[in-house]
Amino acid sequence: MKTFQVRARRWEHGWELHIDQVGVTQSHSLRDAEMMARDLISRRRAGISPDAFGVTIMPEIGQGLDEEVREAREAVRVADRAQRAAAAQSREAARRLRQAGLTGRDIARVLDVSPQRVSQLLKTAP
Repeated sequence: MKTFQVRARRWEHGWELHIDQVGVTQSHSLRDAEMMARDLISRRRAGISPDAFGVTIMPEIGQGLDEEVREAREAVRVADRAQRAAAAQSREAARRLRQAGLTGRDIARVLDVSPQRVSQLLKTAP
């Protein structure tokens, strides 16, 4: 499925939506941007169905804010990966502690988590 990249640029009445090889349309808010972009693309591309392609809205704010937003998003992605890795390590540690004969309450003390969390970790361990 083809995905169209839409550059959304702010202006005094909302957003200009620039779609490469298709054209430009407008939207009052980013919430409506995808719908407006799909409408323009489907009209300009021989009436293809608005759900037959993907749309990625890329807001362009300017004033250095675009880079700040990219950095914030990347920080969230890095934190998410770290959290997933920590959860996997916790599951493995809980499993191995259980195999070593520790009770759920002892595992909780060792891992510094609640007994309920230990139950969750052991339930999701492979």
